[in-house]
Amino acid sequence: MSKPVVLLFAGQGAQKVGMGKDLAESFPSVRALFDQADAAIGYSLTQMMFEGPMEELTKTSRCQPALYAHGLACLNVLKEKVPGLQVAATAGLSLGEFTAHAAAGTFDFATGLNLVFQRGSFMEEACEQTKGAMLAMLGGEESAIRELAAECDVDVANLNAPGQIVLSGSVDGINAAAAKAKDKGIKRAIPLPVAGAYHSRLMKSAQDKLAAALASAAIAEPTVPVVCNYEARAVKTPDEIRATLTAQVTGSVRWVESMQALRAAGHELFIELGPDATLAGLMGKIDKTAKVISIKDLASLEAAVAELNA
Repeated sequence: MSKPVVLLFAGQGAQKVGMGKDLAESFPSVRALFDQADAAIGYSLTQMMFEGPMEELTKTSRCQPALYAHGLACLNVLKEKVPGLQVAATAGLSLGEFTAHAAAGTFDFATGLNLVFQRGSFMEEACEQTKGAMLAMLGGEESAIRELAAECDVDVANLNAPGQIVLSGSVDGINAAAAKAKDKGIKRAIPLPVAGAYHSRLMKSAQDKLAAALASAAIAEPTVPVVCNYEARAVKTPDEIRATLTAQVTGSVRWVESMQALRAAGHELFIELGPDATLAGLMGKIDKTAKVISIKDLASLEAAVAELNA
């Protein structure tokens, strides 16, 4: 194939019991990658991915390395099947930004795995130390949602798509925001089933610990542009990569602007690598003219390969 592609990687919440199992059974390279992950972490991450239980897989310290390993496994087999794959840029939602950096050569698989394992553990600790919650706001103007967040002393965590913004903060603040949502013209306010207030100031302890981990990690300039969540632009130098990955822990995920920046740069074809098709769904709301192919398992891989080689 000759058309360049942008790789997109899933964030927390995309995990599914059974993720990667059929790929590991079909591709020795995937089995080897998963074995490497198990050995590095010190427990059978892959058994949890393949068999669950979902409650355990959903834990922040578990799902983040699981999603990282799964995304890169999908990429490895895609490259095996499509040797001429031209990657023009990468991006990932929240945790997925680390996977995007690994795909772009910012750090090797082992370094990235260690970082996401630590990130997930630090965030899990922060959730246990604080009383936080998250709230999805569907419909309504961004300005009204930001006003509501300020009034309730909570943070804007995710700008996922037009009409889909997530607030994050203290339980009391989130409850207040939910109660006032309709007054601000917001159609629905849906509490999210999460362990804490991700991408809010309540994650400050996790941010500080991750900054230290990133400071000692081997980080290189990526081989292709990686669009960061925090500033919705491509980052290049190791210093700005460390800074934006750190800031992202308490900062907003500016996914809409990130995708718009990639479209404005002329990118038309995107490949989502993760256990579900969430990012394709978001792109459908952000820019219907963009093409997104989702790869999550063996069947979707084969369908994608046939489409890319057509």
